[in-house]
Amino acid sequence: MTDPNGLIGPGRPAPDFALPATPDGRRTGPGDYRGRPVVLAFYPADWSPVCGDQMALYQAAMPEFERYGAAVLGISVDSIWSHRAFAESQGIGFPLLADFEPKGAVARAYGAYAPSGEADRALVVLDPKGIVAWSHVSPPDVNPGADGILDALERLCSDREVMAG
Repeated sequence: MTDPNGLIGPGRPAPDFALPATPDGRRTGPGDYRGRPVVLAFYPADWSPVCGDQMALYQAAMPEFERYGAAVLGISVDSIWSHRAFAESQGIGFPLLADFEPKGAVARAYGAYAPSGEADRALVVLDPKGIVAWSHVSPPDVNPGADGILDALERLCSDREVMAG
């Protein structure tokens, strides 16, 4: 159940992991957020214009993500030190995770590792049980925005209301 690009597809259990994260290097991953939706935003590199715009957009959209109780985790193959400086300069408050060593191991597990040696610009939304609800790959030079994420979170919220009702 992967798309043509190899990205993990809906209905699959998401591989769990724990990577060093901003701000303090403490290891974290989707398992730390069980019981709530998780947005995994894989991106090629800190400091690139598109990545900066994408992560800044997600920071600005945090009130919308929080409306759904969702956690956002940014993931690239950059080091924790690069992530710290990038997050501080861009005002990013959600965790940025360093998939640095072994390089790209988590991106590879999700099918989001590019031949260039960077993470693809891929989005994966996990349901509260850690199952992939939605996934998408954008071209490296295209900011995927937040609409697809918000649509997936809305569907998750609607599904829970139907199941609870």
